[in-house]
Amino acid sequence: MASILPGEEAFFDFRKQCLATENWLNKYDENGMQVWVEVPAANKKNHVPKVHKIKCKMTIKDVSAATMYDVIHDGQYRKTWDPAMHESFDIARLSNNADVGYYSWVCPNPIKKRDVVTLRSWQKIDDEYIIINFSVKHPKYPPTKKLVRAVSMLTGYFIKPTGPNSCTFIYLSQADPKGSLPKWVVNRASTRLAPRVMRCVHKAGRDYPEWKKQNSPDQKPWLYPEQNKLPMMDPAELSIQRADSLENVDESSKLDAEDSEDSS
Repeated sequence: MASILPGEEAFFDFRKQCLATENWLNKYDENGMQVWVEVPAANKKNHVPKVHKIKCKMTIKDVSAATMYDVIHDGQYRKTWDPAMHESFDIARLSNNADVGYYSWVCPNPIKKRDVVTLRSWQKIDDEYIIINFSVKHPKYPPTKKLVRAVSMLTGYFIKPTGPNSCTFIYLSQADPKGSLPKWVVNRASTRLAPRVMRCVHKAGRDYPEWKKQNSPDQKPWLYPEQNKLPMMDPAELSIQRADSLENVDESSKLDAEDSEDSS
């Protein structure tokens, strides 16, 4: 049976998507930042994915590629700058360049919180950094009724230096928040939120060197696997989480109940 861990082809394909321009429609272009959505070709059954694949490119002139790579990896630092994060933790190591983790986030009221369990893998080739993740089923972390289990079909980052203290930073994602949100709402929100999130990540990059000096400056297990103290896990225990196998939670009844409680 083929391993669930991404191989060289997966990283090559992700890089290709990040750098592609054909079949991508520009939705935003201001202040060194662009946002595109993919215009997918319909398949034989004339089926087009309901959830957009979105790509954001940011030209960063004051933070190195290596620092931005560290920012994306550093879970302790993320707790200081990610305003949407509710809970986040690494679960287990799968290899020297792959792990499985949990992340949940707060949505604008009255939408329920979302969570994901993802397999994350990373690679540095020459001067380029790539991080990719996708949703998996973990036997000890099934969906719960308190949160809506979302699905990352493919999410990741491509970071390439343009100088000693500058880089091109690309974020690409196709994710389904599930629940009862109409897909057009998801698609519109993703293109509008993306620039805001990217600016937040950029600021985190500027502030990271100073923060890291005070917080385990020599600990970077994503660069030095021997520092990783997570328990090892057999990747065969995981399976890919398909969006259509998750229940679409109807949030409207919950909202109605909350409204009733508020008015009583």
